[in-house]
Amino acid sequence: MKTEYVKVDLENLDRTILRKAGDLLRQGEIVAFPTETVYGLGANALDPVAVKKIFFAKGRPNDNPLIVHVADLAQLVPLVREIPEKARALMNKFWPGPLTLIFPKSPLVPGEVTAGLPTVAVRMPGHPVALALIKEAGVPIAAPSANISGLPSPTEGKDVLADLDGKVPLIIDGGETKVGLESTVVDVTVEPPLILRPGGITLEEIADTIGQAAFDPGLSQNETPRSPGMKYTHYSPRADVIIVEGQEHEMAGKVISAFRRLAGGGKKVALLLSEETGREIQGRVTPCYFEILGSKNNLSLVAHRLFSSLRQSDRHGADIILIESFPDQGVGAAVMNRIRKAAGNQVIN
Repeated sequence: MKTEYVKVDLENLDRTILRKAGDLLRQGEIVAFPTETVYGLGANALDPVAVKKIFFAKGRPNDNPLIVHVADLAQLVPLVREIPEKARALMNKFWPGPLTLIFPKSPLVPGEVTAGLPTVAVRMPGHPVALALIKEAGVPIAAPSANISGLPSPTEGKDVLADLDGKVPLIIDGGETKVGLESTVVDVTVEPPLILRPGGITLEEIADTIGQAAFDPGLSQNETPRSPGMKYTHYSPRADVIIVEGQEHEMAGKVISAFRRLAGGGKKVALLLSEETGREIQGRVTPCYFEILGSKNNLSLVAHRLFSSLRQSDRHGADIILIESFPDQGVGAAVMNRIRKAAGNQVIN
């Protein structure tokens, strides 16, 4: 398959490209497109044959459910059996935006989308291309991240092309994504609502809106996940990732010690650090790739840079990526969720 790769101007969207993408989706094809979180790989959510093409292109296990993207509430209603009051409150506050809600599904939603579960994950993306594409297609779009399954999610069009060239007929490049991590997923079919995957919308923001909410304790490896990101290796570059944990005053010393031990063994080591630690280390070691993700006081910036930095480490030939741990609250909960999954919980502490 030949892949067409098209850049679009967000201030002046090319309707010709949107019409072509909409036609492809209605014809049962898949299209990669930007959202405010990461790039998505979309198919008509009501067409089970088209949905299967997503799993084939990504190499994604078929028991991993997909998120359905809608452009308005009129598209949501036929997909679900009911909309709980707490869901309405969250939708009013955070849609369009990086929040996915789990609803009891209607018979209209194919089992291929939900991995056979009685629930469906739905969100309304806060991105001009994504919203325009859903409206143009005239159907809800099922879309996981537009990458080979297990690799870091793509935050730039070039990342999508690197993974899916020849596997998808059209990639729409809308520039760098804003959030950089996938959406927060909240199950509103239970009480209190449970966060199945942390993201840019924090536990604190959700609790402020609906009262009580909690993180899901997680799933064992032999259960069907209720949300993307709850099972399997995720967000992992080709290099091994190791987390360096410790008190702030000792972090620079621990990173330098780990770097020298690994580099001394002949490994090419990349460093992904906070601004605070990076300032102390810069010039004292020579990694194959060095990135300051952001300050520990600005975890939204860390989230924005995380996936692209993991991919850049691979591009620079890293064998091992040493990444600093970050505060595990607010957006930091989402950052550390992705880092732990990327590292397979390999930790130096």
